[in-house]
Amino acid sequence: MTKKERAALVISGLAEIYPDARCSLIYQKPYELMIAGRLSAQCTDARVNIVTKPLFEKYPTLEAFAEANVDEVAEIIKPCGLYKTKAKSIVEACRRLLCDFGGEMPKTIEELTTLSGIGRKTANLIMGDVHNLPAIVTDTHCIRICGRLGLTKETEPYKVEQDLLKIVPPKEGSDFCHRLVLFGRDWCTARSPKCGECPLKKYLSERAADGKEFKCKV
Repeated sequence: MTKKERAALVISGLAEIYPDARCSLIYQKPYELMIAGRLSAQCTDARVNIVTKPLFEKYPTLEAFAEANVDEVAEIIKPCGLYKTKAKSIVEACRRLLCDFGGEMPKTIEELTTLSGIGRKTANLIMGDVHNLPAIVTDTHCIRICGRLGLTKETEPYKVEQDLLKIVPPKEGSDFCHRLVLFGRDWCTARSPKCGECPLKKYLSERAADGKEFKCKV
């Protein structure tokens, strides 16, 4: 079985297990996803969602964030960790969106990563969820699970992204990565994965061309 064939099976299996793929971060406006993505660095999505509720209420527009006092933003986002650095980059990124991009979210990775505090992970998240363009979000779940499934031997985010771009159809990338997050939380956890009960393992074994039980690298 080639990596592309294996990837196709994994994609279809995850789609069957999690038919309703969606971003774990709660947002309504494109710039809110940018901010939530920035806050998610070294922080859980669940905590980010708790913090962004009062944050987005206090600053309801992009202009409000661009004019915000950095210390006041920092106080609200304190539970997310690295709050001083994150607050500074959030305000700077919002100002740049207004000044250099007319308040519109850029549509290329290259432009998105020029925004303060925005790396390839968040840039890809925006590409897929905001612009519906090809994207691979290489978060910890993606890297861990794709390694275990034999879709990549790399562990560095950019290299994993490049490996997956070769075997994951462009239209599937965003949903595939959202499903990996859910699968990583429910079954393929970093510690003590539930291999014996894994629904994806059963799915892959049933569809293996050679009839052999699918084995991952846990």
